[in-house]
Amino acid sequence: MQNIARKIFVYKKSWQKARTFFVYNHMKTKTKVAIQGIKASFHEEAAFKFFGRDIETLECNSFKQTCDLLESNKADYVVMAIENSIAGSLLPNYTLIREYNFAVVGEVYLPIQLHLMALPGVKFEDIKFATSHPIAIRQCVDFFEDFPQIQVMESSDTAACAKKIRDEQLKDTVAIANTLAAELYGLNIIERRIESNKKNFTRFLILRKDKTEDHKEINKASICFQVGNHVGALSKVLQLFAELNVNLTKIQSMPVLGRRNEYYFYVDMEWKDMENYDTAIRKALKYTVNFNIMGEYLKNDKV
Repeated sequence: MQNIARKIFVYKKSWQKARTFFVYNHMKTKTKVAIQGIKASFHEEAAFKFFGRDIETLECNSFKQTCDLLESNKADYVVMAIENSIAGSLLPNYTLIREYNFAVVGEVYLPIQLHLMALPGVKFEDIKFATSHPIAIRQCVDFFEDFPQIQVMESSDTAACAKKIRDEQLKDTVAIANTLAAELYGLNIIERRIESNKKNFTRFLILRKDKTEDHKEINKASICFQVGNHVGALSKVLQLFAELNVNLTKIQSMPVLGRRNEYYFYVDMEWKDMENYDTAIRKALKYTVNFNIMGEYLKNDKV
């Protein structure tokens, strides 16, 4: 009997170790994605759209904090907004990507659909306050012009506003946020699609620390460079890409800190012939300085 009991004990210990090992490794292999904002923010929605739902999102108070997590290997990826079709480019984020020297490995185009949400049972006539991120509020000005009795208040994050309503049980306040926030924080959507421009979207970049090539299909790149301050310097570089049928989809300039008349040029480009792209890059190196391929990836046509 003692031998049998000992065997059972050994078996249980072995099973517990195996289970612990499995759970640990399962948790360890789950992709960690740093996002600006809290759960159910548009950044988390973009992360789900790119990676799927089986990820761990790491909430951050700022874009710099997301970069710090990636730099310290506490995150595998960062999802970072880079431009909005109404608000324009997020210029500080270009600087972060360049300074941290992260690799752009993908992109996501997310339609920005804004809804008015409140606690269950709250009616529209009960609303005294509406709260959201300043950019979201600006995208809904036409709606609130028709309801001057509602006081609109700015906050740091769309999803955080929804969470506050749930946590504090605010029955006279609505949040302007996405469907994900309503689902996560148990709010009812009382007015859908209140944004003024129904075709508004935000483009997000997927960042990784390692710039090692994946050898996967690519047809888009984001690069950064400087040119000399003389007539035709920039034009010469852009003409090289045009001659080789490389389509420049975006050009963004930013001043070099502390240097007059010097600029970084951030350029997105697409191509159909990889050889043409390679040739264009080699030729461009002759006419630029501080040339940096920030990332080569597969373009995303889905909005």
